[in-house]
Amino acid sequence: MMHETLRHNDVAHQLQQVIADASSRLGDAWHIRQQHHAPSIQFDRPTHTLPISLTGTRCAQQCAHCNGVYLAHMQPIWDVHPDGATSCLISGGCDTRGRVPVTQHLDRIVALRPGRRLNWHVGMIAEDEIRTISPLVDVVSFDIVGDAETVSEVYGLNYGLDDYMETYDMLARHVRVVPHMTIGLRGGTISGERAALEAIQARAPDRLVLLILIPTRGTAYAERQPPSLAEVTDLFIEARCMLPQCDVRLGCMRPYGAYRQAVDQLAIRAGLNGIVNPTRAAVSLAAKMGLRINRGDECCALM
Repeated sequence: MMHETLRHNDVAHQLQQVIADASSRLGDAWHIRQQHHAPSIQFDRPTHTLPISLTGTRCAQQCAHCNGVYLAHMQPIWDVHPDGATSCLISGGCDTRGRVPVTQHLDRIVALRPGRRLNWHVGMIAEDEIRTISPLVDVVSFDIVGDAETVSEVYGLNYGLDDYMETYDMLARHVRVVPHMTIGLRGGTISGERAALEAIQARAPDRLVLLILIPTRGTAYAERQPPSLAEVTDLFIEARCMLPQCDVRLGCMRPYGAYRQAVDQLAIRAGLNGIVNPTRAAVSLAAKMGLRINRGDECCALM
């Protein structure tokens, strides 16, 4: 308990230091928010979105940040119990090319479709595949990585930013795409995030979801640290300022505990438009800053 208290106090001190150091830039970001967005914020708790894996716990990539751990928290497509779900996240493990086998089990997806919206993770999908599944797609959540070194280290793939953007552009010709970017994906190190933001900026998406690496037990990055609060704040500010009209949200993948409490508050101060599973500190700060709180119960890419 004492250790946790000391850690909390340390993070709280870091938070105040970051707010002080970035005060002017946070003010600029907040001003941009006020200029382009209503004084409201979206808080989503996706209890009505059912996460489904097309591969169960199988993944050929075994990525450094995941290693299949997160697939274990999803229902396999062959044993789905939709209960009261009003939407589904269709995902799964990737093959050796970084592609989710999206055309498998389509009959089961078709059966799930009535009355539900579907958010897909597809990876580096081919155009014939997206054409096949497009009638079943409400949105694709597409992860963008800004440099080849990160792609190689994390995924073991030989892709660069241009490959990701080529796939993004192809997807956008067929379906709605919401770009996602993970801050500190390379084991907590900032590497390529700014290049990714620049590429995203050139596409002027209506929404962007920011995530933060969670050092996860059972993965190659288990003993790493997430990016510092200062680094995260810099990228929050840059995203807000580079994409003034975009709905920028902080997604569900981010570390827990005192770190999350601090990050959530920084996201609000930097003018982000929404947070998934917000902490109490975030809810309190949003109210203090005069934001009207809207609540949702589905995946933030769908809301």
